[in-house]
Parts: sequence; C-alpha cells; structure tokens
Amino acid sequence: MTALRKYQRLECFGVWRAEAEGQRRDVAVSFGEASLILSDPRSNVPLAHWSLPAVLRVNPGTTPALYAPDGDSDEILELDDGDMIDALDTVQRVLARSRRGGARMRLAVLGGSVIALLAVSVFWLPDALLHHTASVVPLAKRAEIGAAILAELEASGLATPCRAPLGLRALTRLQERLATPPGLRVAVMSGAAVPDARLLPGRIVVLGDGMIAAHDTPEVAAGHILAETLRNTRDDPLLPALRHAGLAATFRLLTTGEMAAADLRGYGARLMASPQAALDEAALLARFAETGIRSTPYAFALDPSGEATLGLIEADPFRASPPPRPVLGDGDWISLQGICTD
Repeated sequence: MTALRKYQRLECFGVWRAEAEGQRRDVAVSFGEASLILSDPRSNVPLAHWSLPAVLRVNPGTTPALYAPDGDSDEILELDDGDMIDALDTVQRVLARSRRGGARMRLAVLGGSVIALLAVSVFWLPDALLHHTASVVPLAKRAEIGAAILAELEASGLATPCRAPLGLRALTRLQERLATPPGLRVAVMSGAAVPDARLLPGRIVVLGDGMIAAHDTPEVAAGHILAETLRNTRDDPLLPALRHAGLAATFRLLTTGEMAAADLRGYGARLMASPQAALDEAALLARFAETGIRSTPYAFALDPSGEATLGLIEADPFRASPPPRPVLGDGDWISLQGICTD
C-alpha cells in the first residue's frame, strides 16, 4: 500500500489504556507492515499490535485524537501528534476506498454471476429440457404424438387422409418393400397443404397424393419416403413438435407422459409449409442402392430440368442395369394411384 509505505518511518508518543479500568501508560507508536505497533518507549518491547484496517477513530475532528483497535474494544490510544494523526487518517481513507472497491468488485462479480445464471436459464435450460425430453420419450408415445398431428391436420380441413381399401393394401406392400426403418408407417393425404412428404414423430411419413397420382412410377413416392427416413437418422422429428408445443407442454410430457392435443394445434400446417433441410447425397444414394430402387425418377420429380439433382441422376445405382425387382407390381401400383378415390 503506497500510503502505508510513505509513513513506515513515522513514529510518535501516545497514551495507551489496555482496558476500561486499566492504568494509562506512555507508549511509542509506529507503523508495521499492516498494523499499528504500540511499544514500551524505554525497552522497545511491543505491547500491542492493532490491525490497520480495524483501527477506528472514536472522536473525529477532536484533539487529542482517540483510537480503538475495533468498535467493541475497551483499548484506547490517545494521540496529539499532528503528523501521526494525519497519517492515520490518510491510511484509513485509503483503506476505506479499497474496501469500497472490493465491495464494488464483489457486486460486479455477483451481478455477473446473476446475469450468467439468467443467460443459462434463458438460453441453455429450455433447449436442454427439449433435448432431454425427446431422448426419453418412447416410440409408442412418439407414434401417439405423430397420430395426433395427423388428426389435427385433418381436423383443420387442410388435408384429407386417403383410405381407399385397395390403395391401403398397396401402400402396406410399399412399406414392406422399403423395410426401413422397422415400424415405418406412411399416411397418404390429399390437399395443397401436403406438397410432398414430411416426417412425423413415431416413424410416420406424411405423403402428399401428388407424389403418387402425378407420376408414372412408384419410385418417386418411394424416393420421398426414403429421404424422410434418412432425415429421421439425422434430425429428431419430435424436437420441432416440442418447440411448437412450448416449455410447459414439454415439461408436462416429461413428468406425466401426456401431451394435450391443443399443444399441437397448428403444428401440422406449420410443418408442411416449412422448407426441407438438404440431405447428404451420398447417404441418400446408399439408401436407394440398399433398397434396390432407382434414384433418377425421384431426382427428376424434385427438379424436372435435372440440373439441381444431377448427382442423383448420374450416380443412380441402377443407371446401367435395372433393379433386382420392381418397387410394386403393376396391379398394386394402379391400386396405390387410386388410394384417394372412394
């Protein structure tokens, strides 16, 4: 401390009383490293050490000045040396400023901690809650949530499920033909709200009827289904549904295992209108190869010019030779094309 070093050679005499009823005695007063030293003036034997931060002047503005080692002590030191009084007052002011600075620092640290805690609460905890909930929801509950989204989409009047019996039988055969992933369910719906295909929680793929009726081959519908099942391995379809439902609904699902239909209101339309994330072309081509399906029809369905999907066309695993077996037989394909007819 600069102020203390300045006065380290300063000494004076004073009168010290060790206790309330004790005898007053003359002492030599000097500064130590961080204390005020009271010594016997004849033998130089230290009689007391007072911590400088604790020294308190009990009669500010009055001479002789009276000091105590702390607020509760009966010890009293009486000084009338102006230089020593000024020195002690200066040191006390410096220490007071240091304490205020420390308090400000503690407040700043505390404030920073509070801000950090709020930031964690606002930005990290919600996302952590969503991901944790999604990680523990079982497949059966996911399928229930997916079915609720389908029902809400139908109830909104934006799309109509297609359920012609022969078409449903052909759709079941298409699902079995793709065989990925296990438990896959495809729901064909008509209406402008379902332009192509979207993945719902519970391994449910919503397929627009245009992906069937507007094309000459089932490979286009199969390609859309393969693309959505590939997305399922990369992006959890439950997460956006939970974000739409909100934190309260997510917490309720986590703690009770239930989600109200009202929590999902509007999500189906929102999902169908959202843009699709791009897929890794090599991974998608591998899916086509594994299932024995050409990728070229799907590529031209995405872009009739073929420019944006040239990789899927040129690297078609069955470009040079036909697949080992058709996606569907002719009869099943005709039945599938009529799935939205009564």
